[in-house]
Amino acid sequence: MTRRAAGRPDAVDLILEQWKRELPELDASPMAVLGRLHRSFLRYQGLLSDLFDCFDLNMAAFDVLAALRRSGPPYRQTAGELADIALVTTGGITLRLDRLEKAGLVTRERDLDDRRVVHARLTERGIEIADVVAVAHFANEQRMLAELSESECRQLGRLLGKLERSLETAERTPPDPEALTAARRKDRTRSA
Repeated sequence: MTRRAAGRPDAVDLILEQWKRELPELDASPMAVLGRLHRSFLRYQGLLSDLFDCFDLNMAAFDVLAALRRSGPPYRQTAGELADIALVTTGGITLRLDRLEKAGLVTRERDLDDRRVVHARLTERGIEIADVVAVAHFANEQRMLAELSESECRQLGRLLGKLERSLETAERTPPDPEALTAARRKDRTRSA
């Protein structure tokens, strides 16, 4: 991907300009934030994948290793606890744990007090890998943020936290049925 000069229009600016030209009554302004967030995420994901590939891991596997490592000794949690942190199902966590167990990075242990409960625990090798990858990962993320000042990073972190809360609210609030009906009606009128 090519790098553009600071201050020059980016792809999102061009897309917004096109929407304004083609449908002037359409408010496409959310794309200024969410379109850039999506494009940034895709670049971020690519840069992460490049790093994790060096360790024969993926983001999902590192997510589990990091959660276990951050939990402190004895570096163990249940699949349910890991799912809550990772925002995935326990089934998704189980698949990740299967791969990590096969690689010798985690082991599963039954709870001594309640045999129905199974904990995933980092092995010694899992702790070593989690530490090495974490150092490389955060250095990589620092590199990604190099064009932002510390103050800008703090401000962006606060704003992204606010955005996440807004998205959580949107998840609990269904779309306006009247607006959807009006859009469908308008679409049918154009088609006729």
